[in-house]
Amino acid sequence: MPVNTVLLDINGARVAPALQEALEKLDGAGGEVVLNFTSVDRVDPNALKALEKLAGAADDKAVKIVLRGVNVGTYKALKLMKLTPRFSFQS
Repeated sequence: MPVNTVLLDINGARVAPALQEALEKLDGAGGEVVLNFTSVDRVDPNALKALEKLAGAADDKAVKIVLRGVNVGTYKALKLMKLTPRFSFQS
């Protein structure tokens, strides 16, 4: 069965709303969602909550979430919140 991949660019100025959009597209993502974080310099608490919610929904629907181009600061924030095991990362 082929994997249906959804690719979304995350706007650095609107991270939480972009993640909400990704959450809404989980049903159409047959296997994985790739989120391009190259324009994201930092994540605020709202974005972290949105990522946690997205990870939970993806687990429920057996969809893999891939974060592409995450910078060191954002990765550290995800690590502190214990979210890194819930995502795959690409450089």
